[in-house]
Amino acid sequence: MDFWFSSQMQIIFQLLLAAVLGGLVGLEREYQKRAAGLRTHSLVCLGSALFIIISLESFHQWANITGISFDPSRVISGIVLGVGFIGAGLIMHRGFKIEGLTTAAGIWVVAAIGVAVGLKLYLVAVFTSFLALGILSVLRLLEEKVFWEKEDEKSE
Repeated sequence: MDFWFSSQMQIIFQLLLAAVLGGLVGLEREYQKRAAGLRTHSLVCLGSALFIIISLESFHQWANITGISFDPSRVISGIVLGVGFIGAGLIMHRGFKIEGLTTAAGIWVVAAIGVAVGLKLYLVAVFTSFLALGILSVLRLLEEKVFWEKEDEKSE
């Protein structure tokens, strides 16, 4: 019985949750046939969660050792910076059109979701995942209906 409540099982749950939540956001990108889809979003979210978990576990192991300074919040800034580089690589300029910006923003958000899961902020992570999904899918429909129809009318 202790096995199911051990810290390692907690970590496995966190990693699974991060992968699933990142995958949910990635599903919309996959549906839109974007380069960074289901797998990429899942992996970024999973990796972010794992980095935070490792950082916190290390902090707990080294917290009482004299002379060691350890700040787990530095890992968060490293994740934000690293994911920013990934996102920058997704953004393409084609003439007057910019592609990949929404996907890059999605990658950035799933990294934050992974951090939230790693910090055991499960409700925040789940809420953010569904909010991101809503932004990507529902607001896309709104853009298509309202803004793109106006552009089509102007071009006619």
